[in-house]
Amino acid sequence: MSVNQRSAGSTEQPLLKKIVSASMAGTVVEWYDFFLYATASTIVFNKILLPKMGNEYDAIIAAFLTYAVGFIARPLGGIVFGQIGDRIGRKQTLQITIMLIGAATVLMGCLPTYAQIGIWAPILLVLLRFIQGLALGGEWGGAVLLVAEHAPDEKRAFWSSWPQAAVPLGNVLATVVLWIMTSALSADAFLVWGWRVAFWLSAVVVIVGYVIRTKIDEAPIFQAAKAELETEKAAGYGVFEVLKRYPRGVLVGMGLRFAENIMYYLVVTFSIVYLGTGLKMNTASILGVIAIAHICHFSIIPVIGRFADRIGRKPVYLAGAILGGTWGFWAFPAFGTKNVLVILLTIIVGLVFHGLMYSGQPAIMAEMFPTRMRYSGVSIAYQVTSIVAGSLAPVFATEWLKATGSWWPTAVYLAAAGVITVIAVLAMRETKGASLHALDAADAARFQGKVSEAGARA
Repeated sequence: MSVNQRSAGSTEQPLLKKIVSASMAGTVVEWYDFFLYATASTIVFNKILLPKMGNEYDAIIAAFLTYAVGFIARPLGGIVFGQIGDRIGRKQTLQITIMLIGAATVLMGCLPTYAQIGIWAPILLVLLRFIQGLALGGEWGGAVLLVAEHAPDEKRAFWSSWPQAAVPLGNVLATVVLWIMTSALSADAFLVWGWRVAFWLSAVVVIVGYVIRTKIDEAPIFQAAKAELETEKAAGYGVFEVLKRYPRGVLVGMGLRFAENIMYYLVVTFSIVYLGTGLKMNTASILGVIAIAHICHFSIIPVIGRFADRIGRKPVYLAGAILGGTWGFWAFPAFGTKNVLVILLTIIVGLVFHGLMYSGQPAIMAEMFPTRMRYSGVSIAYQVTSIVAGSLAPVFATEWLKATGSWWPTAVYLAAAGVITVIAVLAMRETKGASLHALDAADAARFQGKVSEAGARA
């Protein structure tokens, strides 16, 4: 049996573990950088890199808007790096993205304050944030596909959930570093130089992640698809081809992502605003709670991935969308107790609900698109949604809190997002145990049929 025919699960487990480690190492780095910005937006940038605002909520909203720039750049990164990843390879693409995001983050730590250079401070911040988002837009698809394309068909959700678990791990790292700095330094020292150390540390982890990623190879199924693209010049790849051939997969993928993305940024980003600015709780205590919750999130994601392999993608995802939609209605009253243990449990439960949606995403989206356009397909479905979902969720929630003093609009917003994702789950096909080789064969037959039909008309 040839490499082309062999199951995607033919990769031996020691090699698969090595690939998972390499994928996670880089993903931890890139999401450390991305989430470092998210947390710094709520406690640093609104105070020293942006002009003074009328009130503290306006300053946070302004910081979140610069944060949203990264989300706007992500689809562009998905298009650019999706094209590169489908044509040249997942590995080389990931090496480029990790260096880009690391350089942008280190330079953020070097920025002068608004008091020193005026309007150039936020302009440079936005430019570097755009570069961060551009790189991250190409990172996710490559990282999860490296694993998904090596994984056994019957265990794809479990193995490909590990790069997802690296996301909260990167967030833990960012939160812990800032927590250490806020706990060890005075408020003035932290604002002057302490926060910058967290950004400069990115250089160390970037180098480690880059070196680890040099030691892995492309999946055989991608190598075969690449060879076929080189011989079959008419066979297309990239974003335009995937939108032309698989628009349903892109739309369903975006719907699946909608509530998941909104929920995550409400739980891990807006919660900091609500607890710190709204309820006046101590920043170090909030960061400590968030860090512990992220560790729990990291631990539960592979467990949920295993369930998605055993009972199917749809029931697990549907449970997450329904339960996640209820979170706001009881979470904010729980926050109001100001009891640290209650708050911790509330955030952990929210991240478990999120994990029910998040864990299976790489497998589900990988199983929607053939190899020749898979990087572009998953990147577009994943990244475009973030513009109207995760990027705006903290902005809307903070604006509503400022305008009404209530959490009710945010809870209703999350519930409505849950309805959209439930519809997407019901519309998706169950792909538990699906063969990527069979998907490629069906795509090839479909493509040849289109070519034959076009030739007959000519």
